Amino acid sequence: MHAAAEGTLDRLTAENRLYEARFGHVFLIAAAGKSAEEILAALRERMTNDPMTEARVAAEEHRKIARLRLEGLIPSPRRGEG
Repeated sequence: MHAAAEGTLDRLTAENRLYEARFGHVFLIAAAGKSAEEILAALRERMTNDPMTEARVAAEEHRKIARLRLEGLIPSPRRGEG
């Protein structure tokens, strides 16, 4: 995401503020492997959700983030083991 165009990052910042004002929490997305443009598109799409739907989507994204972090803590089994 650091390679994104400055305009994209500015729009992400501005639209994240709108998201937070609408839903009362920061925009959560499992961003690994996503470009800034993809994240911005997801943010815009999710702005159309009603609060209950968005709460469910945000919770699922939070689970994805936690799962990725936990998987990073657990070493992969070596070939021929387990």
